[in-house]
Amino acid sequence: MKSHKIINDPVYGFINIPGELIFSIIDHPSFQRLRRIKQLGLTDYVYPGALHTRFHHAIGAMHLMSITLDHLRNKGIEIDDQEYESALIAILLHDIGHGPFSHALEFSLLPSIRHESLSQLFLRGLNKQFGGQLDLAVKIFNGTYERKFFHQLVSSQLDIDRLDYLQRDCFFTGVSEGTIGADRIIKMMHIKDDQLVIEEKGIYSIENFLSARRLMYWQVYLHKTTVSAEKMLINLILRAKHLRKSGHPIPGSESLLFLLENTLTLADFEQRKEVLDHYAELDDFDVWGALKLWQKNTDRVLSNIARMFLTRQLFKVTLTNTPFLAEELAYMQQKTQQKLRLSNEEMPYFFTHGSISNHAYVANESIYVLTKKGEVVDVAQAADLPNIKAMSKIVKKHYACRAKDLPLR
Repeated sequence: MKSHKIINDPVYGFINIPGELIFSIIDHPSFQRLRRIKQLGLTDYVYPGALHTRFHHAIGAMHLMSITLDHLRNKGIEIDDQEYESALIAILLHDIGHGPFSHALEFSLLPSIRHESLSQLFLRGLNKQFGGQLDLAVKIFNGTYERKFFHQLVSSQLDIDRLDYLQRDCFFTGVSEGTIGADRIIKMMHIKDDQLVIEEKGIYSIENFLSARRLMYWQVYLHKTTVSAEKMLINLILRAKHLRKSGHPIPGSESLLFLLENTLTLADFEQRKEVLDHYAELDDFDVWGALKLWQKNTDRVLSNIARMFLTRQLFKVTLTNTPFLAEELAYMQQKTQQKLRLSNEEMPYFFTHGSISNHAYVANESIYVLTKKGEVVDVAQAADLPNIKAMSKIVKKHYACRAKDLPLR
């Protein structure tokens, strides 16, 4: 490179950009778009500092990957320069398929398409633009490269993605209880029989990592206020889709309106270039801009919820450990409908219910520990750690969200 490129990251300090290819990828419009997508969606409605972006996270994950690969090399694991660079590219681009507000709108704007599938499409497109230089990165991302531990570093229960976002989210939310010892975890990583393992002396760091992740889910990612804000935004998008398809005029950017008026499948993204092009133009600002216009729309549902959302008049949330009885839901719905004077057609947009779940450790996707005897065992069986066994149990909570009042004009 003509000059040495570094980024000053608030979590890790100075991060080196290792090579011209990676710098060119970071400089690409598809990657720069991640600057305009918040990492935690609407969590800043609870924690005002949570304004960091997918761009921050991707750069940080690349940095941790470089540290991890350096440690593995020091332990005698052979990693050539192409594998090294390709692993950095794979983790750098692992979230490039995210849409506005990250997970919040993933299944409302595009009901049947996961962001991982769109990341694969972006990767393929970038590979063509860079003349096949991302071939190995694509294989690592997809899990088709013969050295499986590279994919595990990108996507597994103890991957570089999670190590970065837990540290980063703790930093920006101020929730210090979710802090993990990422440096020690990385130093304890090893490769055995082509799979990622943790040396036995690092087992308690893994327990702390899983406990911190579980805490972050309840305290941050699934905070009831965040759930309320997300449900409001989802209902807004669903209403906008209904209005757009029924011919009611609603304003918005060209790309947002394209996604609202079309029911798209993954095949559409694969076969029609303009579909992915529209998606690549979309970010949080398209939605915020639309909301400011929608609050003045003639449609009562769209205008009221947009105004409530913009002024943080959020739906009231009731959380319970057991499912709501049908009579309870009917009572809450009736009270809401009567108080707000809503029609049957309007009602579903102002009252919603469902469930949220938290599983810190999925037992059938094991984290493996390398014992002092050279054996590889599941972390839950590696030592007397009842906490890890308990964390493999999925905890589910049930919610009901309802509007308290309609805003005054």
